Formats: sequence, structure tokens, C-alpha cells
Amino acid sequence: MRRARWPLLLVIGAALASLGWVYLRDMRAIAAQLADNARVIETNLGPVAYATGGQGVPVLAIHGAGGGHDQGRLLARAFLPDGYRWIAPSRFGYPGSPMPDEPSTAAQADAFAKLLDGLGIERVTIIAMSGGVPPALQLALRHPDRVQALVLLSLAPYAPLTAEEQELPVPIWLYDALFATDLPLWVLTRLAPGTLAPIFDARPELTVQMSASEADFLDAMIAAFLPVTQRRAGLANEGAAIDPAHPIDPTQVGAPVLIVHAGDDRLTPVATARFTAEGIPGAEALIFDTGGHLLLGHHTEVRQRIAAFLAIHLPAQAE
Repeated sequence: MRRARWPLLLVIGAALASLGWVYLRDMRAIAAQLADNARVIETNLGPVAYATGGQGVPVLAIHGAGGGHDQGRLLARAFLPDGYRWIAPSRFGYPGSPMPDEPSTAAQADAFAKLLDGLGIERVTIIAMSGGVPPALQLALRHPDRVQALVLLSLAPYAPLTAEEQELPVPIWLYDALFATDLPLWVLTRLAPGTLAPIFDARPELTVQMSASEADFLDAMIAAFLPVTQRRAGLANEGAAIDPAHPIDPTQVGAPVLIVHAGDDRLTPVATARFTAEGIPGAEALIFDTGGHLLLGHHTEVRQRIAAFLAIHLPAQAE
């Protein structure tokens, strides 16, 4: 019996070695691609990494929790019409943008302003999703002369609100386990990527109505969480948005605003969108009954609404 075990152990050992080699190869490739796709501007608040693409009017594409400049790229490509140059920065604690001593949403807004200075951009339109919304609002409040318009999708709570209404699609311990290291998430993306969809609030009743482009968007968003070790500091800092020391008063936002949210969003409560829309003078709101956090089933309508909104508020540049 003991002799019979050795071949089995050798096979298991070889399989684990092969798996380890593939894992290290994949993680090196992902890290290299992240670095190759990003540029960095040094500011007095630290380096800010960003990706950019397109041509035309500048748009700052601000990613949500767990993202980075790569997720901002996906956001811009999914929802912006042609004729715009997008700049997708990594927020504090995400790939290429280390955590500063003061990581508040107010400081993040100031870092974005410094990024615009470094790029020679006077004014910018903003498209932000989820956790990217609080610093986007802070930028409009702290640097109103730099912001032409805002498009806010699936808004994350911010002070004076809290996240009490969230109904997470999976237990919080599972999030912690998946995002503790790169390995668990990598294994699932390689072997069973579909099992990760609910973590992004892409529930079966929503994914059945996805278009092909939305399915590609979901797959890319899941893949963009790796390497999670380059995003953990940013994930841990998401609570900065509901820090009472840096509240956001939407009534003071003067720029044109379009808000898009789904009523069945289980990651960010629709109450945040309603509160923001009611507070910002003249804000436009598009609230879907379904769609979840990623607005599945509605991307075409959202793109069209964004195009119409930008054509009205930036007509000269968008022509």
C-alpha cells in the first residue's frame, strides 16, 4: 500500500507544480500589462497612475471599488460615445497610485485636480461609477471651475449617508476570503468564472438578459480585479466616502449632472441616487427597476442617454 501511494503522490506533486507555474506566469503577465497600460504623473499628494485613450473632449473616468485605471478604461469604453478623450486614473490604493497619509475623498479630488494640471487640462467632464462617485462630487465641490458636467452611475453612499441599506449578494466573509490573496480569485477566474458573477451583483435573473457586449463587460470587470493584492489598500479605504469629517453636500454642486442607478442594486442602495438627484439643482435621473449594480440589460439605453446629455451640455466640443 505504501509503495502504491508514491506514484499518486508524485502525480499530485507534479500537478500542483504545474498549477503553481501557470499561476505565477499569469500573475506576472497581468502585472506587466497593468504597468504597460498606465502612465504616471507625480503630484504633491503622491504619484497618480492613469490610462488614456480616444480623441476629443477630455473626460475623467473614475472607477469603483476594487478597480483601478484598467476598470476606468472599461467604464469609459462601455458608456462613452465617440468624440471624447478619456483619462482613467487609479484612485488611492489602487494600481500605480499608492495610499497617501491623507486618503480622504477630498484629498483624492485634489489629487485629480493635480493630475489635470499635469495633463494641461483646464476643464473636464466626469463619468464615475460606484465608489468613484464620492471623489467625483468632491472634485465638483472643491474645484468647480474644473468640472463641466458629471455622469454618475450606481452611486456609492457618502457622508452624510451610510451604507446601512446594502444587501450584499454574498456574505462579507466570502469577500474577505476571496480578496485576501491573489490565488483564490485566480483559481475561480481560471476554473469557474461564472461563480464570481454574483459578487458583482450580476445575478442569474440579470445575466439572462445581457447583450453580448454586456457579457464581455462583465467578464472584463471580473478579470480586472486581479491582481487583488494591488487593490487591497484601496478596498480597505472605501469607507473614506462615509467619513463624517469629509461630508458631501450635493446642494452645492453647480455643474450639470446625470444620475443613473438601478432600483435592485444590492451593492450600492438606490437611496443614494435619489438623495443626490433631489439635492443637486437641475440634476437628471434615470432609475431602472432592474439591472443590478452593473446596469445589465440597459447599457445601450444608458449610452444613448449619456450621449444626449453630453451633446446638450458640451455641444460645441462634442460636434
